[in-house]
Amino acid sequence: LKASNSLSHSLQAKMSRPVQARRLEGIDKNIWVDFVKLAATYSKVNLGQGFPDFPAPDFLTEALTRALSGGNHMLHQYTRAFGHPPLVEVLAQFFEKLLGRDLDPMTNVMVTVGAYHALFCCFQALVDEGDEVIIIEPFFDCYESMVKMAGGTPVFVPLRPNSPKDGKLMSSADWQMDPAEVASKFSERTKAIVLNSPNNPLGKVFSRGELGLIAELCVKHDVLCISDEVYEWLVYDGKQHIRIASLQGMWDRTVTIGSAGKTFSVTGWKVGWVVGPNRLIQHIRTVHQNSVYHCATIAQEAVAQGFQRELMLYGKPESYFVQLPKELQQKRDWLVQSLDDVGMKPIIPEGTYFLVADISQFKSDVPDVPNSDEPYDYRFTKWMVKNKGLAAIPLSAFYSEAHKNNYTNFIRFCFAKEDATLKAANDILQKWKQEK
Repeated sequence: LKASNSLSHSLQAKMSRPVQARRLEGIDKNIWVDFVKLAATYSKVNLGQGFPDFPAPDFLTEALTRALSGGNHMLHQYTRAFGHPPLVEVLAQFFEKLLGRDLDPMTNVMVTVGAYHALFCCFQALVDEGDEVIIIEPFFDCYESMVKMAGGTPVFVPLRPNSPKDGKLMSSADWQMDPAEVASKFSERTKAIVLNSPNNPLGKVFSRGELGLIAELCVKHDVLCISDEVYEWLVYDGKQHIRIASLQGMWDRTVTIGSAGKTFSVTGWKVGWVVGPNRLIQHIRTVHQNSVYHCATIAQEAVAQGFQRELMLYGKPESYFVQLPKELQQKRDWLVQSLDDVGMKPIIPEGTYFLVADISQFKSDVPDVPNSDEPYDYRFTKWMVKNKGLAAIPLSAFYSEAHKNNYTNFIRFCFAKEDATLKAANDILQKWKQEK
Protein backbone atom coordinates (compact mmCIF):
# COMPACT_ATOMS: atom_id res chain seq x y z
CA LEU A 1 0.00 0.00 0.00
CA LYS A 2 2.85 2.37 0.88
CA ALA A 3 4.52 1.57 -2.44
CA SER A 4 1.24 2.22 -4.24
CA ASN A 5 0.76 5.58 -2.48
CA SER A 6 4.34 6.51 -3.25
CA LEU A 7 3.86 5.70 -6.93
CA SER A 8 0.60 7.67 -7.00
CA HIS A 9 2.33 10.66 -5.41
CA SER A 10 5.18 10.37 -7.91
CA LEU A 11 2.76 10.31 -10.87
CA GLN A 12 0.87 13.33 -9.53
CA ALA A 13 4.13 15.23 -9.07
CA LYS A 14 5.14 14.55 -12.67
CA MET A 15 1.73 15.58 -13.98
CA SER A 16 1.97 18.92 -12.21
CA ARG A 17 4.80 20.07 -14.51
CA PRO A 18 3.80 22.81 -16.98
CA VAL A 19 2.56 21.23 -20.19
CA GLN A 20 2.23 24.33 -22.35
CA ALA A 21 5.27 25.53 -24.30
CA ARG A 22 6.29 29.08 -23.34
CA ARG A 23 5.86 30.27 -26.92
CA LEU A 24 2.08 29.74 -26.59
CA GLU A 25 1.67 31.97 -23.54
CA GLY A 26 -0.79 34.80 -24.10
CA ILE A 27 -1.88 33.75 -27.58
CA ASP A 28 -4.44 31.07 -26.69
CA LYS A 29 -7.49 33.28 -27.34
CA ASN A 30 -8.75 33.61 -30.91
CA ILE A 31 -11.47 35.95 -32.14
CA TRP A 32 -12.56 33.53 -34.88
CA VAL A 33 -13.24 30.61 -32.53
CA ASP A 34 -15.58 32.74 -30.40
CA PHE A 35 -17.37 34.65 -33.14
CA VAL A 36 -17.76 31.74 -35.58
CA LYS A 37 -19.50 29.85 -32.75
CA LEU A 38 -21.73 32.86 -32.00
CA ALA A 39 -22.63 33.26 -35.67
CA ALA A 40 -23.43 29.57 -36.02
CA THR A 41 -25.67 29.70 -32.94
CA TYR A 42 -27.57 32.97 -33.44
CA SER A 43 -27.11 34.55 -36.86
CA LYS A 44 -29.72 34.69 -39.60
CA VAL A 45 -27.25 36.58 -41.77
CA ASN A 46 -23.49 36.12 -41.37
CA LEU A 47 -21.43 39.06 -42.65
CA GLY A 48 -18.68 38.28 -40.15
CA GLN A 49 -16.14 35.70 -41.28
CA GLY A 50 -14.50 36.46 -44.62
CA PHE A 51 -15.62 33.91 -47.14
CA PRO A 52 -17.92 34.12 -50.18
CA ASP A 53 -21.26 32.31 -50.03
CA PHE A 54 -21.57 32.35 -53.83
CA PRO A 55 -20.26 29.51 -56.04
CA ALA A 56 -16.69 29.22 -57.25
CA PRO A 57 -16.26 29.85 -61.00
CA ASP A 58 -17.40 26.97 -63.22
CA PHE A 59 -14.04 26.69 -64.98
CA LEU A 60 -12.33 25.96 -61.65
CA THR A 61 -14.80 23.39 -60.32
CA GLU A 62 -14.76 21.72 -63.75
CA ALA A 63 -10.96 21.55 -63.52
CA LEU A 64 -11.30 19.88 -60.12
CA THR A 65 -13.82 17.39 -61.51
CA ARG A 66 -11.48 16.55 -64.40
CA ALA A 67 -8.59 16.06 -61.99
CA LEU A 68 -10.70 13.76 -59.80
CA SER A 69 -12.25 11.67 -62.56
CA GLY A 70 -9.57 11.84 -65.24
CA GLY A 71 -7.15 9.12 -66.16
CA ASN A 72 -4.15 10.43 -64.20
CA HIS A 73 -4.33 8.33 -61.04
CA MET A 74 -1.08 9.88 -59.79
CA LEU A 75 -3.00 13.06 -58.94
CA HIS A 76 -4.22 11.11 -55.89
CA GLN A 77 -0.64 10.65 -54.65
CA TYR A 78 2.12 12.91 -53.36
CA THR A 79 3.42 15.50 -55.76
CA ARG A 80 6.54 17.64 -55.38
CA ALA A 81 6.71 18.76 -51.73
CA PHE A 82 7.27 22.46 -52.47
CA GLY A 83 4.56 22.73 -55.11
CA HIS A 84 2.91 20.70 -57.85
CA PRO A 85 5.07 21.36 -60.96
CA PRO A 86 2.20 22.61 -63.18
CA LEU A 87 1.16 25.08 -60.46
CA VAL A 88 4.58 26.54 -59.63
CA GLU A 89 5.35 26.80 -63.35
CA VAL A 90 2.21 28.81 -64.17
CA LEU A 91 2.59 30.93 -61.02
CA ALA A 92 6.16 31.77 -62.12
CA GLN A 93 4.86 32.75 -65.58
CA PHE A 94 2.11 34.88 -64.07
CA PHE A 95 4.32 36.69 -61.56
CA GLU A 96 7.04 37.28 -64.17
CA LYS A 97 4.42 39.40 -65.93
CA LEU A 98 3.33 41.14 -62.70
CA LEU A 99 6.80 41.78 -61.27
CA GLY A 100 8.68 42.37 -64.52
CA ARG A 101 11.45 39.83 -63.85
CA ASP A 102 12.39 36.25 -64.71
CA LEU A 103 11.39 33.67 -62.10
CA ASP A 104 12.54 30.10 -61.55
CA PRO A 105 9.45 28.04 -60.61
CA MET A 106 11.55 25.64 -58.55
CA THR A 107 13.38 28.21 -56.44
CA ASN A 108 11.30 31.42 -56.51
CA VAL A 109 7.84 29.92 -55.88
CA MET A 110 6.58 27.63 -53.10
CA VAL A 111 3.04 26.32 -52.52
CA THR A 112 1.57 26.28 -49.00
CA VAL A 113 -1.58 25.16 -47.21
CA GLY A 114 -3.28 28.50 -47.77
CA ALA A 115 -1.80 31.93 -47.12
CA TYR A 116 -2.12 31.29 -43.36
CA HIS A 117 0.49 28.52 -43.61
CA ALA A 118 2.64 30.73 -45.83
CA LEU A 119 2.69 33.38 -43.09
CA PHE A 120 3.57 30.78 -40.45
CA CYS A 121 6.47 29.47 -42.55
CA CYS A 122 7.77 33.00 -43.16
CA PHE A 123 7.77 34.00 -39.49
CA GLN A 124 9.32 30.71 -38.37
CA ALA A 125 12.00 30.86 -41.07
CA LEU A 126 12.97 34.52 -40.89
CA VAL A 127 12.28 35.78 -37.34
CA ASP A 128 14.63 34.92 -34.49
CA GLU A 129 14.50 35.30 -30.73
CA GLY A 130 14.62 39.02 -29.91
CA ASP A 131 13.98 40.25 -33.46
CA GLU A 132 11.49 43.09 -33.84
CA VAL A 133 8.80 42.90 -36.50
CA ILE A 134 6.84 46.03 -37.46
CA ILE A 135 3.10 45.47 -37.91
CA ILE A 136 0.80 48.15 -39.35
CA GLU A 137 -2.46 48.53 -37.42
CA PRO A 138 -5.21 47.47 -37.94
CA PHE A 139 -3.82 44.06 -38.91
CA PHE A 140 -5.00 40.53 -39.57
CA ASP A 141 -4.84 39.10 -36.07
CA CYS A 142 -2.51 36.14 -36.67
CA TYR A 143 0.47 38.39 -37.46
CA GLU A 144 1.01 39.27 -33.80
CA SER A 145 0.58 35.69 -32.56
CA MET A 146 2.88 34.22 -35.20
CA VAL A 147 5.62 36.78 -34.50
CA LYS A 148 5.47 35.92 -30.80
CA MET A 149 5.51 32.17 -31.50
CA ALA A 150 8.72 32.68 -33.47
CA GLY A 151 10.27 34.46 -30.48
CA GLY A 152 10.03 37.91 -32.04
CA THR A 153 8.68 41.17 -30.63
CA PRO A 154 5.84 42.90 -32.50
CA VAL A 155 6.21 46.68 -32.89
CA PHE A 156 3.02 48.47 -33.95
CA VAL A 157 2.54 51.51 -36.15
CA PRO A 158 -1.03 52.75 -36.67
CA LEU A 159 -3.00 53.96 -39.62
CA ARG A 160 -4.92 56.99 -38.33
CA PRO A 161 -8.20 58.27 -39.78
CA ASN A 162 -8.44 61.77 -41.25
CA SER A 163 -12.03 62.88 -41.63
CA PRO A 164 -12.85 64.16 -45.14
CA LYS A 165 -13.61 67.91 -45.14
CA ASP A 166 -16.28 67.84 -47.84
CA GLY A 167 -18.83 65.93 -45.79
CA LYS A 168 -18.42 62.82 -47.90
CA LEU A 169 -18.22 59.34 -46.45
CA MET A 170 -14.78 58.37 -45.25
CA SER A 171 -12.65 56.15 -47.49
CA SER A 172 -10.03 53.62 -46.48
CA ALA A 173 -7.56 55.98 -48.20
CA ASP A 174 -8.27 58.48 -45.39
CA TRP A 175 -6.49 56.12 -42.95
CA GLN A 176 -2.82 57.00 -43.24
CA MET A 177 0.58 56.47 -41.65
CA ASP A 178 2.63 59.28 -40.15
CA PRO A 179 5.96 59.05 -42.07
CA ALA A 180 8.00 60.22 -39.09
CA GLU A 181 6.28 57.73 -36.80
CA VAL A 182 6.90 54.86 -39.22
CA ALA A 183 10.57 55.81 -39.52
CA SER A 184 10.91 55.93 -35.73
CA LYS A 185 9.92 52.24 -35.45
CA PHE A 186 12.93 51.04 -37.47
CA SER A 187 16.06 50.22 -35.48
CA GLU A 188 19.00 47.82 -35.50
CA ARG A 189 16.68 45.24 -33.90
CA THR A 190 14.11 45.40 -36.74
CA LYS A 191 14.18 42.21 -38.81
CA ALA A 192 11.03 42.60 -40.90
CA ILE A 193 7.90 44.61 -41.59
CA VAL A 194 4.56 43.00 -42.41
CA LEU A 195 2.66 44.71 -45.22
CA ASN A 196 -0.95 43.83 -46.05
CA SER A 197 -2.22 45.61 -49.15
CA PRO A 198 -5.10 45.57 -49.90
CA ASN A 199 -5.55 45.63 -46.15
CA ASN A 200 -7.85 43.43 -44.07
CA PRO A 201 -9.90 44.79 -42.25
CA LEU A 202 -9.94 48.35 -43.67
CA GLY A 203 -9.79 47.63 -47.38
CA LYS A 204 -6.98 50.18 -47.75
CA VAL A 205 -4.88 49.91 -50.91
CA PHE A 206 -1.48 51.41 -50.15
CA SER A 207 -0.44 54.10 -52.62
CA ARG A 208 2.84 54.16 -54.52
CA GLY A 209 4.02 56.95 -52.22
CA GLU A 210 3.22 54.96 -49.06
CA LEU A 211 4.90 51.85 -50.44
CA GLY A 212 7.88 53.93 -51.54
CA LEU A 213 8.32 55.19 -47.97
CA ILE A 214 8.26 51.62 -46.61
CA ALA A 215 10.67 50.45 -49.32
CA GLU A 216 13.11 53.29 -48.61
CA LEU A 217 13.13 52.44 -44.89
CA CYS A 218 13.58 48.71 -45.57
CA VAL A 219 16.57 49.36 -47.81
CA LYS A 220 18.09 51.89 -45.40
CA HIS A 221 17.84 49.59 -42.39
CA ASP A 222 18.37 46.27 -44.25
CA VAL A 223 14.91 45.01 -43.23
CA LEU A 224 12.86 42.22 -44.81
CA CYS A 225 9.27 42.68 -46.00
CA ILE A 226 6.60 39.99 -45.60
CA SER A 227 3.95 41.21 -48.06
CA ASP A 228 0.51 39.65 -47.64
CA GLU A 229 -1.23 40.34 -50.97
CA VAL A 230 -4.07 37.80 -50.87
CA TYR A 231 -6.61 40.42 -52.04
CA GLU A 232 -4.40 41.57 -54.93
CA TRP A 233 -7.18 41.22 -57.56
CA LEU A 234 -9.94 42.73 -55.42
CA VAL A 235 -9.36 46.44 -56.03
CA TYR A 236 -12.09 48.96 -56.90
CA ASP A 237 -12.79 52.39 -58.40
CA GLY A 238 -9.91 52.14 -60.86
CA LYS A 239 -7.32 51.86 -58.07
CA GLN A 240 -4.11 50.00 -58.83
CA HIS A 241 -2.56 47.32 -56.64
CA ILE A 242 1.19 47.91 -56.59
CA ARG A 243 3.42 45.00 -55.58
CA ILE A 244 6.14 46.23 -53.25
CA ALA A 245 8.55 43.57 -54.57
CA SER A 246 8.50 45.46 -57.89
CA LEU A 247 9.92 48.63 -56.32
CA GLN A 248 13.63 49.42 -56.49
CA GLY A 249 15.72 47.47 -53.98
CA MET A 250 12.80 45.36 -52.72
CA TRP A 251 12.89 42.08 -54.70
CA ASP A 252 15.85 40.71 -52.74
CA ARG A 253 14.23 41.45 -49.37
CA THR A 254 10.53 40.69 -50.02
CA VAL A 255 8.42 37.56 -49.72
CA THR A 256 5.04 37.97 -51.46
CA ILE A 257 2.15 35.82 -50.24
CA GLY A 258 -0.91 34.91 -52.32
CA SER A 259 -4.04 32.79 -51.98
CA ALA A 260 -6.16 30.75 -54.37
CA GLY A 261 -8.92 31.00 -51.76
CA LYS A 262 -9.25 34.75 -52.25
CA THR A 263 -8.20 34.78 -55.92
CA PHE A 264 -10.71 32.14 -57.09
CA SER A 265 -13.31 32.32 -54.26
CA VAL A 266 -12.43 28.85 -52.88
CA THR A 267 -11.30 29.56 -49.31
CA GLY A 268 -11.87 25.92 -48.28
CA TRP A 269 -9.31 24.58 -50.76
CA LYS A 270 -6.43 26.04 -48.71
CA VAL A 271 -3.96 26.60 -51.54
CA GLY A 272 -1.54 29.48 -51.05
CA TRP A 273 1.95 30.41 -52.21
CA VAL A 274 5.04 32.49 -51.55
CA VAL A 275 7.05 34.21 -54.26
CA GLY A 276 10.51 35.68 -53.67
CA PRO A 277 14.28 35.34 -54.02
CA ASN A 278 15.77 31.93 -53.33
CA ARG A 279 17.93 33.40 -50.53
CA LEU A 280 14.67 33.80 -48.53
CA ILE A 281 12.53 31.00 -50.01
CA GLN A 282 15.16 28.33 -49.24
CA HIS A 283 14.66 28.88 -45.49
CA ILE A 284 10.87 28.97 -45.84
CA ARG A 285 11.12 25.60 -47.64
CA THR A 286 12.93 24.20 -44.58
CA VAL A 287 10.00 25.10 -42.31
CA HIS A 288 7.53 23.76 -44.87
CA GLN A 289 9.26 20.38 -45.15
CA ASN A 290 9.35 20.05 -41.36
CA SER A 291 5.72 21.04 -40.77
CA VAL A 292 3.10 20.02 -43.35
CA TYR A 293 5.66 18.75 -45.93
CA HIS A 294 3.06 18.54 -48.69
CA CYS A 295 -0.17 20.16 -49.93
CA ALA A 296 -3.18 18.44 -51.57
CA THR A 297 -2.23 17.44 -55.12
CA ILE A 298 -5.75 17.51 -56.59
CA ALA A 299 -6.43 21.07 -55.40
CA GLN A 300 -3.07 22.26 -56.75
CA GLU A 301 -3.83 20.68 -60.14
CA ALA A 302 -7.19 22.47 -60.38
CA VAL A 303 -5.70 25.83 -59.32
CA ALA A 304 -2.94 25.38 -61.90
CA GLN A 305 -5.57 24.96 -64.62
CA GLY A 306 -7.38 28.05 -63.32
CA PHE A 307 -4.21 30.12 -63.62
CA GLN A 308 -3.49 28.73 -67.08
CA ARG A 309 -6.91 30.00 -68.18
CA GLU A 310 -6.32 33.40 -66.57
CA LEU A 311 -2.88 33.69 -68.14
CA MET A 312 -4.46 33.33 -71.60
CA LEU A 313 -7.18 35.86 -70.71
CA TYR A 314 -4.89 38.29 -68.84
CA GLY A 315 -6.33 41.81 -69.01
CA LYS A 316 -9.32 40.77 -71.13
CA PRO A 317 -12.92 41.52 -70.07
CA GLU A 318 -13.81 37.83 -69.71
CA SER A 319 -10.96 37.21 -67.23
CA TYR A 320 -12.24 36.18 -63.78
CA PHE A 321 -9.70 38.60 -62.30
CA VAL A 322 -11.51 41.40 -64.17
CA GLN A 323 -15.07 40.18 -63.62
CA LEU A 324 -14.91 39.39 -59.88
CA PRO A 325 -13.89 42.89 -58.67
CA LYS A 326 -16.63 44.44 -60.83
CA GLU A 327 -19.23 42.20 -59.19
CA LEU A 328 -17.83 42.82 -55.71
CA GLN A 329 -17.73 46.60 -56.22
CA GLN A 330 -21.50 46.52 -56.87
CA LYS A 331 -22.02 44.48 -53.69
CA ARG A 332 -19.79 46.91 -51.77
CA ASP A 333 -21.76 49.92 -53.01
CA TRP A 334 -25.04 48.25 -52.10
CA LEU A 335 -23.90 47.53 -48.54
CA VAL A 336 -22.44 51.05 -48.20
CA GLN A 337 -25.82 52.54 -49.08
CA SER A 338 -27.67 50.13 -46.79
CA LEU A 339 -25.46 50.91 -43.76
CA ASP A 340 -25.41 54.65 -44.40
CA ASP A 341 -29.20 54.69 -44.58
CA VAL A 342 -29.56 53.33 -41.03
CA GLY A 343 -26.83 55.50 -39.48
CA MET A 344 -23.87 53.12 -39.46
CA LYS A 345 -21.28 55.28 -41.19
CA PRO A 346 -19.35 53.06 -43.63
CA ILE A 347 -15.70 53.58 -44.50
CA ILE A 348 -15.62 52.90 -48.25
CA PRO A 349 -12.95 50.26 -48.94
CA GLU A 350 -10.65 50.57 -51.96
CA GLY A 351 -10.09 46.80 -51.99
CA THR A 352 -10.69 43.39 -50.31
CA TYR A 353 -14.19 42.17 -49.49
CA PHE A 354 -14.45 43.88 -46.15
CA LEU A 355 -16.10 47.11 -45.08
CA VAL A 356 -15.67 48.85 -41.72
CA ALA A 357 -18.54 50.91 -40.29
CA ASP A 358 -18.74 53.44 -37.45
CA ILE A 359 -21.36 52.37 -34.85
CA SER A 360 -21.11 55.44 -32.58
CA GLN A 361 -24.77 56.35 -33.15
CA PHE A 362 -25.98 53.00 -31.79
CA LYS A 363 -24.62 53.22 -28.25
CA SER A 364 -28.07 53.72 -26.76
CA ASP A 365 -29.22 50.40 -28.26
CA VAL A 366 -26.73 48.23 -26.38
CA PRO A 367 -27.21 47.81 -22.64
CA ASP A 368 -24.24 48.56 -20.40
CA VAL A 369 -22.66 45.53 -18.75
CA PRO A 370 -21.50 46.47 -15.23
CA ASN A 371 -17.86 45.69 -14.45
CA SER A 372 -17.25 44.48 -18.01
CA ASP A 373 -13.78 45.06 -19.43
CA GLU A 374 -14.91 44.08 -22.93
CA PRO A 375 -14.52 46.84 -25.54
CA TYR A 376 -17.78 48.39 -26.79
CA ASP A 377 -17.43 46.90 -30.29
CA TYR A 378 -17.18 43.39 -28.80
CA ARG A 379 -20.30 43.95 -26.70
CA PHE A 380 -22.09 45.51 -29.67
CA THR A 381 -21.37 42.66 -32.11
CA LYS A 382 -22.35 40.02 -29.53
CA TRP A 383 -25.56 41.91 -28.75
CA MET A 384 -26.31 42.42 -32.46
CA VAL A 385 -25.96 38.76 -33.41
CA LYS A 386 -28.03 37.59 -30.43
CA ASN A 387 -30.78 40.22 -30.72
CA LYS A 388 -30.85 41.08 -34.43
CA GLY A 389 -29.43 37.93 -36.03
CA LEU A 390 -26.74 39.85 -37.93
CA ALA A 391 -23.10 38.78 -37.48
CA ALA A 392 -20.08 41.09 -37.86
CA ILE A 393 -16.58 41.32 -36.32
CA PRO A 394 -15.36 44.00 -33.85
CA LEU A 395 -12.59 46.15 -35.32
CA SER A 396 -10.60 46.30 -32.08
CA ALA A 397 -9.85 42.57 -32.59
CA PHE A 398 -7.42 43.79 -35.28
CA TYR A 399 -5.40 45.93 -32.84
CA SER A 400 -2.73 45.26 -30.24
CA GLU A 401 -3.78 45.18 -26.59
CA ALA A 402 -2.20 48.59 -26.01
CA HIS A 403 -4.21 50.30 -28.75
CA LYS A 404 -7.50 48.40 -29.08
CA ASN A 405 -9.40 50.72 -26.72
CA ASN A 406 -8.82 53.61 -29.16
CA TYR A 407 -10.86 51.91 -31.90
CA THR A 408 -13.96 50.48 -30.25
CA ASN A 409 -16.59 52.35 -32.30
CA PHE A 410 -16.16 50.30 -35.47
CA ILE A 411 -17.18 46.86 -36.75
CA ARG A 412 -16.23 44.92 -39.88
CA PHE A 413 -18.63 43.42 -42.41
CA CYS A 414 -17.87 41.02 -45.29
CA PHE A 415 -19.73 41.88 -48.53
CA ALA A 416 -18.51 38.91 -50.62
CA LYS A 417 -21.98 37.42 -50.39
CA GLU A 418 -24.92 36.47 -52.59
CA ASP A 419 -27.29 39.34 -53.35
CA ALA A 420 -29.96 37.48 -51.38
CA THR A 421 -27.68 37.46 -48.32
CA LEU A 422 -27.04 41.20 -48.59
CA LYS A 423 -30.76 41.84 -49.07
CA ALA A 424 -31.50 39.82 -45.91
CA ALA A 425 -28.94 41.95 -44.05
CA ASN A 426 -30.61 45.10 -45.37
CA ASP A 427 -34.01 43.83 -44.21
CA ILE A 428 -32.63 43.37 -40.68
CA LEU A 429 -31.12 46.86 -40.71
CA GLN A 430 -34.32 48.48 -42.03
CA LYS A 431 -36.42 46.77 -39.38
CA TRP A 432 -33.92 47.92 -36.74
CA LYS A 433 -34.16 51.48 -38.07
CA GLN A 434 -37.96 51.42 -37.78
CA GLU A 435 -37.74 50.14 -34.21
CA LYS A 436 -35.43 53.02 -33.31
